Amino acid sequence: MAKRYRPVDRDQPFLFPPDMRDWLPPGHPVWLVIAVVEDHLDTSGFHAARKTGGAGTAGYDPDMLLTVLVWAYAHQVTSSRRIEQLCVTDVAFKVICAGNTPRHVTISQFRAAFPGLIGEFFAQVLALCAALGMGKLGVVALDGMKIAANASKSANRTEETLAKLAAGTVAAHGETDAAEDDLFGAGVAGDEVPPGAWSPRQRAGRIAAALASLQAGRAAAEAERKKAEDEHLADAADGRPRPGRRPAGTDVELARMKVERARAAQQAKVDAWDARAAAARQPLRGCRPRDPDSYVRVAQARAQLEAAQARAAAASARAARKPDSHAGPGPVRNITDPDSRLMPVRGGGFIQGYNPQNVTSEDELIITTELTCGTTDTEWFEPMLRKAEDAAAFITARRPAADPAGGQPARSDPGPPPGGSDPGDATARASLIALFLADAGYLSGHNLTIDGPDRLIATGKTRDLEKAARDHGETAAGAPWHNEAIAAMAARLQTDDGIAAYRQRGHIAETPHGHIKHNMRFRQLSVRGKPKAEAEWTFTCAVYNLFKAITTGNLTTAALDRLASQPSHPPARTHTPHPA
Repeated sequence: MAKRYRPVDRDQPFLFPPDMRDWLPPGHPVWLVIAVVEDHLDTSGFHAARKTGGAGTAGYDPDMLLTVLVWAYAHQVTSSRRIEQLCVTDVAFKVICAGNTPRHVTISQFRAAFPGLIGEFFAQVLALCAALGMGKLGVVALDGMKIAANASKSANRTEETLAKLAAGTVAAHGETDAAEDDLFGAGVAGDEVPPGAWSPRQRAGRIAAALASLQAGRAAAEAERKKAEDEHLADAADGRPRPGRRPAGTDVELARMKVERARAAQQAKVDAWDARAAAARQPLRGCRPRDPDSYVRVAQARAQLEAAQARAAAASARAARKPDSHAGPGPVRNITDPDSRLMPVRGGGFIQGYNPQNVTSEDELIITTELTCGTTDTEWFEPMLRKAEDAAAFITARRPAADPAGGQPARSDPGPPPGGSDPGDATARASLIALFLADAGYLSGHNLTIDGPDRLIATGKTRDLEKAARDHGETAAGAPWHNEAIAAMAARLQTDDGIAAYRQRGHIAETPHGHIKHNMRFRQLSVRGKPKAEAEWTFTCAVYNLFKAITTGNLTTAALDRLASQPSHPPARTHTPHPA
């Protein structure tokens, strides 16, 4: 039993100056993050973007601001105002700031300079992880996820509405200009805005960008639709009709082809009968085939053609009326963030957001990433495969000489940055990845047959694939595949080896997404516009990789000391402030 309480005396002055090293234990992760940013990463790009000199207070060290943001994003904080509060109240943030308290405006302005710098920051963190032995390339997985944009679904507008808004904005500007000319004189506004102060965040600029994006998207969609129709009709003309749903604009032409085939088949029967009768020079037994125009199957095909033409005419009549009245709103764009899109999410519904694509190594390290606006994943398989090959070469070049993970010696050349071009042999780059996994969202004959490492792309849901294997070779769809490459992949995924290999995809690809969304609580971007949004997402992935190295025990003080002693490792840098 305690004899007394411990004294609580908040007025007791310090007898000696306080030492921040005593505020947190030596094993606290904040010391590792500080050491990595200050001594093991090249942050000269961030320093070059900061201006010093002239009148005013001294600026904040970019290394300190970068460390603050890394620690904040890793601990579920993205608001610059909240970060400012924590720099006053939280011990770890106070240690990082070393007693300074940057304002939220300073933090926001520093983060605004990310788009041109974060790609190199991500590469340096990946290189550090590779030097620590991380980045196993035996099996890598590609997966996409949906991340909410800093915009509301209610800010979406159709092309017609955007055109009205743009026209109204122009008219309003004209009226305002005329009124200001009467008040201040022609060419003088009275409160001139300095050059370069215009911001694309202005409403008129966002409306114009949204309208231009919608028009460009409509043209691209029309070209893609026409291509799909031509390919479908070409296969049908060759006698190899594609299974599944037909493109909407092919009904009439397919029905016309069916009439022609029915007529040709019946005419061939009539011609054969007449040829036999002429050769026999006497009446033949049986009835002569009916003429094509009176044959029942030709009549049925002609009726289907007329019905298809009626449906097409009705659709054209509906399109001629107000588009929103029957056919729905159609494509939309967001006037808050024109680069974001309506994204379908699991379980139904939509969010306004982006579709990041990540390639993850066997030890759950994000080796390359791309923030996309596409609502589907198929088109991003090949670009991400190439970026993964470059990232594999980049990681291999920075592994320690005797890496137990890959067993490959470090190369003498530095290698390409992730996503960059490698002057080396493409076959050698592809061989660095043993197996590339992707879900059914990336399935296509093109993605299965392009050059690159061995791959498994699902042809359906995992449970359906394994059920099909138990049902002795039936495909998950219950019917043979039209594409030979897809049919071969479906057969491979029904084997024991295929099932065992593909089962690795879930924990490799989904674990980083789950950690970012549920542990880091990063479910919505805090900036607008694709360049800034992509920079923030790439920064988040870099923070994830850095703390993955810490939590797995690869990144320790001893490991950093060992790296610092290697001649090939970049030494600690002393930055000179860039003068204004």
